[in-house]
Amino acid sequence: MPERFLVPEDLGGARADAGLAKLLDISRSAAAVLIAEGNVMVSAAVVGKSAKLVAGSVLEVTVPERRDPLEVVEEVVEGLNILLDDEDFVVIDKPVGVAAHPSPGWVGPTVVGGLAGAGYRISTSGAPERAGIVHRLDVGTSGVMVVAKSEHAYTVLKRAFKERTVDKVYHAVVQGLPDPLEGTIDAPIGRHPGHDWRFAVVEDGRPSVTHYEVLEAYGKATLVEVHLETGRTHQIRVHFSALRHPCAGDLTYGADPRLAANLGLTRQWLHARRLGFNHPRTGDWIEVTSQYPADLQFALDLLESGNA
Repeated sequence: MPERFLVPEDLGGARADAGLAKLLDISRSAAAVLIAEGNVMVSAAVVGKSAKLVAGSVLEVTVPERRDPLEVVEEVVEGLNILLDDEDFVVIDKPVGVAAHPSPGWVGPTVVGGLAGAGYRISTSGAPERAGIVHRLDVGTSGVMVVAKSEHAYTVLKRAFKERTVDKVYHAVVQGLPDPLEGTIDAPIGRHPGHDWRFAVVEDGRPSVTHYEVLEAYGKATLVEVHLETGRTHQIRVHFSALRHPCAGDLTYGADPRLAANLGLTRQWLHARRLGFNHPRTGDWIEVTSQYPADLQFALDLLESGNA
């Protein structure tokens, strides 16, 4: 049943989304969603978000039930393969399109939900929606990822990532040919000053260090191996974009859409290739490698054949 709200004098003339946000004590964006869904009416007519409220009128608002964005949904995630299963941790091959854990604004599959759906019991340390997660990969990045199963492993692995004793190796196909062929990108990264959803090299950003080496040059693009010293959000994508060699297919950070189309890419060519760390209980060095998924291998084959 819809709830009724009388528009007070002080909100007369206000935009519907702004006024509704104050009436319901919610964010303006949440109010805009309610309006866009047709859940706000006055005199049996649907209200538009830019409509002006009339003092003394009655708004009928239906607030639909929504799933908690931080709820862990157990599900079978296709392509979420187990690379190494240990008593203390599990190493997975994360497919593209899967987030590490639930978060506001994300309604797709997650690593946490996928492992739960596969019957894995993982560490309960940290926030409930991030159980066992000691590091993350972007939704659009595939590859090797470790998740803690025991509380001890969570503590030890979390510290290892913080202290940078983990060897994180990525492979990326970047446009053009980086010069020099081997080097270090040491440039601070922070929020893009003009786009909240992007990151950029900015003077007051967090220290960010990326080491790279060219593995194979194909003319239009180059396969590089990348070792991350730090682990900032979108670090590899931002650093190579700053060098004017964005990851192929990475339209967010300036990649050529024509090359992306020629290679059949619908995301950035970026893969977490190898992960090395000390076993949290024995101290033995563990190293796990992930093979390229089909879409990245297809693009690489086209480059190698000269048909891109």
